[in-house]
Amino acid sequence: MTDTDASFEDLLETLKRASAALREADIPFVLGGGIAVWARGGPETEHDLDLFLKPADADRALQALADAGFRPEKPPEGWLYKAWDGDVLVDLIFDPSGVTIDDEFIERAPETEVHAVRMRVLRPEDVLVTKLLAMREHAVDYESVLEVARAVREQIDWDEVRKRTDGSPYAKAFFTLIDELDLD
Repeated sequence: MTDTDASFEDLLETLKRASAALREADIPFVLGGGIAVWARGGPETEHDLDLFLKPADADRALQALADAGFRPEKPPEGWLYKAWDGDVLVDLIFDPSGVTIDDEFIERAPETEVHAVRMRVLRPEDVLVTKLLAMREHAVDYESVLEVARAVREQIDWDEVRKRTDGSPYAKAFFTLIDELDLD
């Protein structure tokens, strides 16, 4: 996760601009990450914006943001693109580890009003699953998943998250923490 100099208000304004550009280009997307959790009652975040979209739409989405004045990047990771709106980073995530972004994934995300704009927002279960399945030996971040668990624990179907992350040793460690902290 990249920390930026952006404020929470900056993130929300960039979200409005990015969502308008993607809607205008007729590209379906789902809001994820910290802003998705905030939209469900969690704390404010000052990290980046995570927008999930189908792999077939990734290049068009990056171009739509570039046309709207964002500075596009194609990092070497191969599962996301980045677009900068000043100090605000937008991650266009199209091939996350262990998750397929398809019509079903997008339609499963309920439409929610976020800062006066209606858009699809990841369910807390999907936020946790994407974060847990992204963990690797050199990229372990329990702070962000514990923050989600604490903030919206009553909204989470814990059995679903356990089932969907069953093969991940990092998810197993997370659930040990959850059980010991009595968060589920």
